Amino acid sequence: MKNKTASRFLVTAVLLAVPVLPAGTAAAATPDRYTGQQVAWGACPFPVADGAKPAECAVITVPRDWAHPDSGVDLSVSISRVAATGERLGALLVNPGGPGGQGSSLAGALAGLEPSVNERYDFIGMDPRGTGHEGTADAGFVCQVPVGRLPQGPLDARDRSAASIAEHQKTPRAIAEACQSDAVAPFVTTWQTAHDMDLIRTLLGDEKLNYLGYSYGTWLGAKYASLFPARAGKVVLDSSVDFEGRLQADFEAFPKIGQRQTDEVFVPWLARQFPAQLGASPAEVKQKIERLRAFYAGFGVAPDQFDALFVGNGHEIRWLLDAAVLVAGAGQLDGKPVQAPAALAGPLDTWSTAVFGKRLAQLTGTDVAAGLAAAEPDYRKVSGTRYAVACGDQPTRTAGWYKRLSDRQGPQYPIFGWAYGLTEPCGFWSDRPRQALTGLPPEAAAHVLVVQGEFDPQTGYEQARSAVRAAGVPLVSVDDAAFHGQYALGGNPCVDGMVNVFLTANSRPGSVTCPGVPLPGEDRVFPVAGPVTGPHAATASAADTREPALRLAVRRSIGELNDGR
Repeated sequence: MKNKTASRFLVTAVLLAVPVLPAGTAAAATPDRYTGQQVAWGACPFPVADGAKPAECAVITVPRDWAHPDSGVDLSVSISRVAATGERLGALLVNPGGPGGQGSSLAGALAGLEPSVNERYDFIGMDPRGTGHEGTADAGFVCQVPVGRLPQGPLDARDRSAASIAEHQKTPRAIAEACQSDAVAPFVTTWQTAHDMDLIRTLLGDEKLNYLGYSYGTWLGAKYASLFPARAGKVVLDSSVDFEGRLQADFEAFPKIGQRQTDEVFVPWLARQFPAQLGASPAEVKQKIERLRAFYAGFGVAPDQFDALFVGNGHEIRWLLDAAVLVAGAGQLDGKPVQAPAALAGPLDTWSTAVFGKRLAQLTGTDVAAGLAAAEPDYRKVSGTRYAVACGDQPTRTAGWYKRLSDRQGPQYPIFGWAYGLTEPCGFWSDRPRQALTGLPPEAAAHVLVVQGEFDPQTGYEQARSAVRAAGVPLVSVDDAAFHGQYALGGNPCVDGMVNVFLTANSRPGSVTCPGVPLPGEDRVFPVAGPVTGPHAATASAADTREPALRLAVRRSIGELNDGR
């Protein structure tokens, strides 16, 4: 969690809790100075990625509080547009998740990856309130955490002593108090952002707003459709939280879904790819990982930081870097040369060099330890939007409840179960939400499609399944899929075809299962038993090769927004 600049908002006293207002509460009429403003499209301040389409950008003014839009206090929100290349059906607003992800550049990237959809839709990006302005020095709502409030020295959540638990809880307490002391915190919520989205719809001159959101973006899109059901068009929710339940419950599932992906998919992949270095069976690999945990602790790498390698491990680059960490450590631990399989040698060298400054064959455990120490999260400045939304949308549990959660989850899910309940700032969040959020009404649910990978380690399959059952919407399941983000990002022709037909031909599929695509360095899928059951809607096929570098870059960007709860 790193930010480049301090918050542009003045730190004030903690705001007093106020009564919850009914969902949809807002002024009777939005002042004309918002609805009548002219959108001045111009050049974007961020570079255009290879393969992406160039966008035009603008900054719009929104009220700080949509419940009182005539208060005279404003915020600014950046938006982008890649205009439809053919007969326009409308606007498709996209969101990468977070909470706290900037989405202005996402519009051009997705337009480049899905040109047939861009033919019919303007792709609209947005930097949600609190996230600043992408491509500029404005990082938005950043919490200033006093260094003296943070723990000193390496931490290991498996240590259940009172002193260890108290040290772990220093960081979430300090983050919660720092973020709540900022005057803008109560106004950086999903409810407020959804109203910003509807203003964007108004300024675009459209009757309806279509939507594509990933990860937390599924919660945002579902709540927009709940608040404005008559104005929501087609809504695609990819890698979904349980948008009909508690947002915080999805974060609380991180230990379970991360452990499952590690044990069922990542560790077997390591055994297939690196048998000589890590072990020829999943059991041997898990034993080696435990040895490496102790090995790196001897070089000053906190055990919690080592465990974090396997948390939210939702994109290909993270897999490659984690493999490099393990293989380099194993080489030094066992006194054996570091080797890589031919299919992965190039990508491993690329990312090992980018992160640690050496190709894999020259990389040692000592090098990795130095690199991990340099990359340790700096909690002096953290994203306020992440916590204001996650902890402020709905009432939170207490710190004591979260500690008891860690006691229960630790034995079952040791990678992150011991740590998560001790490190969640929502446990120390004292402000109550100002507005309530409701579920999808049938009018909106009729135009929603959910896509979910089976072994996604950031949004669990069970969360998506619970949401679609409660809302009565179809689910496109992706069998054996291990990464976060499916549509346009996974190179899966079955998934892309289903969503594209829904968006462009107004034909929504029923609940179906798409086959997964091979994991990195492999040419076939190794099936794993899991929560996805039933026949596939299509035969398995190789991953799509269109713009692979762009697709990987976007998947990495979305994954990194959501990889550490």
